[in-house]
Amino acid sequence: MLGWLLRRLGQVVPTLLILSMLVFGLQQLMPGDPALILAGEERGDPQVLAQIRSELMLDQPIPVQYGAWLGRLLQGDLGFSWRIREPVLHLILQKLPVTLQLGVMAFIIAVVIGVPLGVVSAVRRDKPADWISNAVALAGISTPNFWLGILMILLFSVKLGWLPPSGYVPLTEDFGQSIATTIMPAFVLGNAIAGVLMRHTRAAMLGALEQDYVRTARAKGLPERVVISKHALRNALIPVVTLGTIELGKLLAGAVLTEQIFTIPGFGKLIVDAVFNRDYPVVQGVVVTTAVIFVVLSLLSDLLYMLINPRLRAA
Repeated sequence: MLGWLLRRLGQVVPTLLILSMLVFGLQQLMPGDPALILAGEERGDPQVLAQIRSELMLDQPIPVQYGAWLGRLLQGDLGFSWRIREPVLHLILQKLPVTLQLGVMAFIIAVVIGVPLGVVSAVRRDKPADWISNAVALAGISTPNFWLGILMILLFSVKLGWLPPSGYVPLTEDFGQSIATTIMPAFVLGNAIAGVLMRHTRAAMLGALEQDYVRTARAKGLPERVVISKHALRNALIPVVTLGTIELGKLLAGAVLTEQIFTIPGFGKLIVDAVFNRDYPVVQGVVVTTAVIFVVLSLLSDLLYMLINPRLRAA
């Protein structure tokens, strides 16, 4: 187990190195001169521009710039925001917990809805429960997030007055109010993922229910509940875990539109503002952080395989 984990970690290092090259290289292709952005009203002064380029090493060859940036990155230094003059790491640590809370809530909603519907749909194949589950999944996948978000604001905030229409309250300040401000955007995000999880769970369960070990369990006289939950579902969850970790990573990296609709100051809003203001250090920091999140989730999914399926531990 330890040897396998070390091998997986060894594969992560070149992956992140190649990714850092891509992030830094693509940033060089972005239009605009960073020195002009930082100079502000003094952009017409050649001495000021030359001084800024020297401080940022913009007058050095690209390999030298990359080496200096990578060295700082390995030390946990993501640089400073050019727009608001704050450390990028500080900005990320401010915004990431907001999106992390939103993403985890959305993922829980997706799992609670999608996995049971997928199991019911597979067990009750070609019956009314199967048709209803497929209809719910199709509706979740097909509904645009922005449209569903606006409808939920109109219903639960404007008409009923049950939930606040926008804003965010940290969990540490007021737990109840924090849940109230994030439950609608979490449902909007989790709704689509629930449909995807339902379809994959259904397909995996249908394959598992046709396996010999399920027939053997039934032949032994085990209750159908035990056959489904202990034998079929545990093996069917392996592809679902893979999909779930990928979707959770997408939630943390791609909740941009939903955060804009509900005015949530999260990770998505940070990257959007950085792109529009050409704040390249923030863009680089967000992309690198997102890549690390995906790598960690990938390792987590592999560990979950071992817990779910004893045959993988034996192998």
